[in-house]
Amino acid sequence: MANHKSALKRARQSESHRLRNLVHKSRAKTAVKGMRALLADKKIDEAKNALNETVSILQSTASKRVIPKKRTARKISRIARAVNRAASQKTT
Repeated sequence: MANHKSALKRARQSESHRLRNLVHKSRAKTAVKGMRALLADKKIDEAKNALNETVSILQSTASKRVIPKKRTARKISRIARAVNRAASQKTT
């Protein structure tokens, strides 16, 4: 455990940041999981509507540096590609 005053403060800050980051990370994971569930249930129209909200959540999480920007870009790309692929299969 930290002994110096500054180290004790840093430990307190780290704990509060960890808890805050946990909230954002959980919210992003839930959004992605919801998108995958919509695609699995073949609810294409709902997935298209939820795509914008999911992208927004992921980007805000990345802007807070909770998850890396490149991981965010990769997840957004894969989700959008899956929605587009499902939409094109629906029309054919």
